Amino acid sequence: MTNAVHAGREDLTALGVHVAGIDQSTTYPVTGVQGGDSYEQMATRGRPRPGDSYVYQRLWNPNVHRFERGLATMEGAEEAVAFSTGMAAISAVLLACVAAGKPHIVGVRPHYGGTDHLLATGLLGTRVTFTTPDAVADAIEADTGLVLIESPGNPTIDLIDIADVARQAGDVPVAVDNTFATPVLQQPLALGAAISLHSATKYIGGHGDLLGGVVATSTEWATRLRQVRAITGGLLAPTSAYQLHRGLQTLPVRVLQQQANARPVAAFLAEHDLVEWVRYPGLPAGDPDGIAARQMAGPGAMMAFAVKGGFDAAAAVAEHVRLIVNAVSLGGVDTLIQHPAALTHRPVASEAKPGEDVLRLSIGLENPDDVIADLRQALEAARDLSPEPAREEPNLRVAVRA
Repeated sequence: MTNAVHAGREDLTALGVHVAGIDQSTTYPVTGVQGGDSYEQMATRGRPRPGDSYVYQRLWNPNVHRFERGLATMEGAEEAVAFSTGMAAISAVLLACVAAGKPHIVGVRPHYGGTDHLLATGLLGTRVTFTTPDAVADAIEADTGLVLIESPGNPTIDLIDIADVARQAGDVPVAVDNTFATPVLQQPLALGAAISLHSATKYIGGHGDLLGGVVATSTEWATRLRQVRAITGGLLAPTSAYQLHRGLQTLPVRVLQQQANARPVAAFLAEHDLVEWVRYPGLPAGDPDGIAARQMAGPGAMMAFAVKGGFDAAAAVAEHVRLIVNAVSLGGVDTLIQHPAALTHRPVASEAKPGEDVLRLSIGLENPDDVIADLRQALEAARDLSPEPAREEPNLRVAVRA
């Protein structure tokens, strides 16, 4: 909690301010014409030396740097590198692998739909082997540059043992999409991963009003990622960096309250007669292998559930919510519901796509009783599209009297 409030703000007292301003300069004066050294310094090491010019915003910005320091501290990382979006962040990681001559990626599904599509198409020059969590070691090849996983996974909240994957990967770096858990609930680097990445648009921003991505990692990886960022132009904008850094201050409070709100919502869904199943690690049977208990400080506020009656019934639930918002994204102050197969995971191959009866819920800060009431009426609206509950057949046997 303390790190969330103070990390990345260590220089403010010396500057004579309590809150950092927003530096929107796109270019900075250089001394003479010898700006090349400063350019190289910030394109690789990510910080100016005393007296250096910042040169150009695509290389470095003080607001971005403060946010990076704050996030790195919360993740227990040496450094962090921020990007314009979460997809820009994962793209930079993949491009760094290609540039190092290690284009083969091992992916453990499920992935966010955009990530899955990026891997499956090989758009950035990578090639992928999709495998299961227990077969990572067998999938590694001589030119494997990365093992990429999500836990909890998007959208079905699959849990993967990060430490076990890191053990199987050996010298191959493991990258974990930590968007659903946030550094409040999970620190992948402490479990053996080399990279923890986020769509900062989600929980870190927390209010649905900005885009951003960030990678927490080692100094060596950060240098490689800054080189990619400097050339491809994926730098986070200063105003968004300011908002994300501010978002870190309330991130633990928001995540813990959203988690508390999620528990009764998941329990309600688990008992509803029109719900086939619920995936949420906080339910009594939601963590059968004890993975969440080992590597997370709590189950979080994301869940998935299947509606009896298939696509039409699931669509009816999403379309009939009133308080809950039917929209993509997650991690904000308001509760969101979406149909992954039709939206975020539409481009995913059929064998890995979530079922058409599946909905994903991101629980917000509303009173959970209000969220439950909204889900109850939306499920009732879908009742006519759901199969009738199985009825017990009457016993037609005739008793024979002695």
